[in-house]
Amino acid sequence: MKNVLITGGAGFVGSHLAEKLLEAGCRVHAYDNLCTGSLQNVAHLKKNPNFSLTTADILEEENLDQAIAKADEVYHLAAAVGVKRIMENPVETIITNVRGTENVLSSCARHDRPVLITSTSEVYGKAMEVGGNGKPLAEDDNWTLGPTKVRRWAYACSKAMDEFLARAYFEEKGLPVILVRLFNTVGPRQTGRYGMVIPNFVQRALSQEPIPVYGDGEQTRSFTHVADAVRAMVSLMACPAARGEVVNIGSGEVISIQALAEKILRLTQSRSPIKLVPYREIYAEGFEDMRARTPDIAKLKKLTGYRPEKTLDHILQDVADHFRHHPTS
Repeated sequence: MKNVLITGGAGFVGSHLAEKLLEAGCRVHAYDNLCTGSLQNVAHLKKNPNFSLTTADILEEENLDQAIAKADEVYHLAAAVGVKRIMENPVETIITNVRGTENVLSSCARHDRPVLITSTSEVYGKAMEVGGNGKPLAEDDNWTLGPTKVRRWAYACSKAMDEFLARAYFEEKGLPVILVRLFNTVGPRQTGRYGMVIPNFVQRALSQEPIPVYGDGEQTRSFTHVADAVRAMVSLMACPAARGEVVNIGSGEVISIQALAEKILRLTQSRSPIKLVPYREIYAEGFEDMRARTPDIAKLKKLTGYRPEKTLDHILQDVADHFRHHPTS
């Protein structure tokens, strides 16, 4: 039986990945400090004798090293996440993402463990708007960030540094590492507490509360069902050709945030008003957002045969059903 370690395993994506791996017959060890993860996410998994949870931080090198030594494979998902949290805790964001990932890579190299590192579409920054001609973002495209005084870009830079570190370990030390850039992954158990747009909108619609759309609402995004994302991650871990590669995981279905809010109102039959809110009322002066972000997933298709199975309608229905049954989650 394969032993798999998931850092951030009690988080939203981590808990779904744990489910997927348990179904595949693996023994799964979740490692999480429960900062943004929760015991509620994995409560149903604790009934499985092949699941275990360690409450610890990836900055605790000795505990982390012991967990990695016992694993056959490592999925590194632990990170500071969510625009709201990142804007409010910039020091924690940088240290957790960079030093934490360095600890994971160092230990995996020491024990020769294959590792999949989760990065983010944030590293592309404003690439679709500056010289990108609006085309979907491919892994080798240039990335364009704003000035260092704008806090938003600290997160993107911290995750880009994770990628540089991982590539360095692959090239210099031969560590079998895979990098994935997740594009707006959504589904049941995701909270809107840290600024995630779909759970936030759905919860407000179900409660008949105003839905805040930041800016003019014309910024566009592409959303991925968490079930598709974890399926892609597991497939990449099993793909020798993916070692040393950076791979987008996402969907090509695009929608504006205004249209997303309207779609959610129709789905939930809500009477919630949509309220346009200037960024300056929510974030510090000078906050920058991306007008568009859509992935090119040709590389993922070539490596694994992946195609998204869940549409945006599936995502919204699953999130709405989750909050109807768990209104306080």
